[in-house]
Amino acid sequence: MKSLSKISLLAILSLFSFGNSSCSKAEIKSGDSVKSNNPEEYSGKKAYATFAGGCFWCIEAPFENIDGVIAVISGYAGGKEKNPTYEQVSKGQTSHREAVQITFDPDVISYSELLDIFWQQFDPTDDGGSFYDRGFQYTSAIFYHDNNQRDVAKASIQKLEKAKIFQRPIVTPLIKFSNFYPAEDYHQNYYQKNPSEYYAYRKGSGRDAFIAQHWPVKLEEKYKKPSDAELKKRLTKLQYDVTMHEATERAFQNEYNGNKEQGIYVCIVSGAPLFSSEDKYESYSGWPSFTKPIDARLIDKPTDVSFGMTRVEVRSKLGNSHLGHVFNDGPQPTNLRYCMNSAAMRFIPKKDMEKEGYGAWLWVLD
Repeated sequence: MKSLSKISLLAILSLFSFGNSSCSKAEIKSGDSVKSNNPEEYSGKKAYATFAGGCFWCIEAPFENIDGVIAVISGYAGGKEKNPTYEQVSKGQTSHREAVQITFDPDVISYSELLDIFWQQFDPTDDGGSFYDRGFQYTSAIFYHDNNQRDVAKASIQKLEKAKIFQRPIVTPLIKFSNFYPAEDYHQNYYQKNPSEYYAYRKGSGRDAFIAQHWPVKLEEKYKKPSDAELKKRLTKLQYDVTMHEATERAFQNEYNGNKEQGIYVCIVSGAPLFSSEDKYESYSGWPSFTKPIDARLIDKPTDVSFGMTRVEVRSKLGNSHLGHVFNDGPQPTNLRYCMNSAAMRFIPKKDMEKEGYGAWLWVLD
């Protein structure tokens, strides 16, 4: 029997009451207005990432509210037909896929970080559609905008395959970007405009269950910031001053600058995973430096104008704590240098990750 469209599924789901889905409600912040999603309003550096992973509502939402992401647009990509409509694409009458185009500032967030988020939103082993939605128009794809994006995407696929995150081979193709057409207005920011339908669709389609089976979810419930009194009792004075008052430890005289052991670095305040030894490199700055975080969704990057300088601060989102700064003088493939304070983190060796509850992140070290 031919599968119903996602609009038909929503009509069915609206008859039932679903509880909270496994998708974090942090995607919707109370009081937020719907974003204009107009990249032309941004005056800084801009780059683009174009991904397809089934229903574009569900691929758009995870990239919203991430520092460095300027705009996320739902639309149609890769086909030969000009100005396609939702009705045409959803019925399989075009050669387009549902997709999202992300405009981002590469001085703040890297393409590699966006890819890490993308892989955690869909089933890349499905070549016939995406969860409830079947047909070519709902199959996944990475539309690379340049050779660097192609190479980064290829390397990320190889890493996932080696780590055996999925039981079947990844079939998501890498396709040179050719075109992107924004979808109709009512599809943009659908997760904000129609949150009940959006979360019901995520759960009813099977997407949330798949994500929870393969990736850590609800991290905001597991890694919480303790009270100030508890922090003062648990942290050293230096750790407290760095994390709570944006102090900076001495260069070359800190715990992890020269650390070369395999493992991950977690937030000293909340315990949330932050950085991997695989992404650590010698920057000769005197502080531990990384090319990217484990998950950009666990990081905040506000503008810091202290000391007469304009910099991008890096904070632990779940710990609400200062970590350091990010600069655009790092190595390939990200060109970013996450310059961190050792005092803001705790290192967990690979051999101890399982017993300390971080086994779900062992794959980043393989």
